[in-house]
Amino acid sequence: MFYNAWWSPLAASAVVVVLIVLLAFVLRNIAHRVITRVVNRAATGGAITSRFRKGAATDGIDALLHERRKQRAETMGSVLKHIASIVILGTAVLTVLDRLTIPIAPLLTSVGILGVAIGFGAQELVKDFIAGMFMLLEDQYGVGDVIDAGPAVGTVEAVTLRVTRLRDVDGRVWYVRNGTITRVGNESQGWSRAFMDVPVAYDADVVSVRVLLEHVAEETWADPELRESKIVEPPQVFGVEQLSDSSLVFRITAKTLPSAQAEVSRELRLRVKTALDNAGIPMVATA
Repeated sequence: MFYNAWWSPLAASAVVVVLIVLLAFVLRNIAHRVITRVVNRAATGGAITSRFRKGAATDGIDALLHERRKQRAETMGSVLKHIASIVILGTAVLTVLDRLTIPIAPLLTSVGILGVAIGFGAQELVKDFIAGMFMLLEDQYGVGDVIDAGPAVGTVEAVTLRVTRLRDVDGRVWYVRNGTITRVGNESQGWSRAFMDVPVAYDADVVSVRVLLEHVAEETWADPELRESKIVEPPQVFGVEQLSDSSLVFRITAKTLPSAQAEVSRELRLRVKTALDNAGIPMVATA
């Protein structure tokens, strides 16, 4: 009788513990499946450059942005899976301990004190990880983008939850902690803009200069190589951008594919200089 009385509660507790563990793993698998489905859906999307003229360059940009979206989604999915595992399995362990009449209050107190100590000691690390998570979630920048991160300006070579690695124009590699980045200027997201200021003499004929620049803009847009691979909209002439006692400054701009603004700017300078020389209109130095 004593054996049966002792065995029955023990067997019942063992069954409950097994059920708790099984339920925890089932919930964990369900959570992982849901996260995986959400990640796969987030990793796919429409073409970013669909509103631009299609070509080999836009196809390459779409492929790059799709890969970036996929990497970002997979990173966030990995973080969410780890969080879900910790929460579900941790809750299951505490429930099992409570079921076995093991006091968990001292354990929770110790864990709380340890968490506070780690939080104070590693607050900069936590700050970096949180900033990195939001950066990835919001797609502020990615590998291949040219950004101004404050401490450094350059091309992004690698992005993690803790640091961003940049390479500037001199070839210098910068490691910037994500928690120290307070603002980011991205020159490669979606589209870029190339522009050129054209200073001419104060007594130059405004109408003639504007017509000449518009002709340059039309020729640039008509160039099949530029139109297919770099420029996405017809260049525009803004007219007189600045006015001084010695010069008139006209501005011509062109919307380009990401990171193509430097090449288009150089091409605009060459075409504008050639057109002005042929028309006998000199450019003047600006103060």
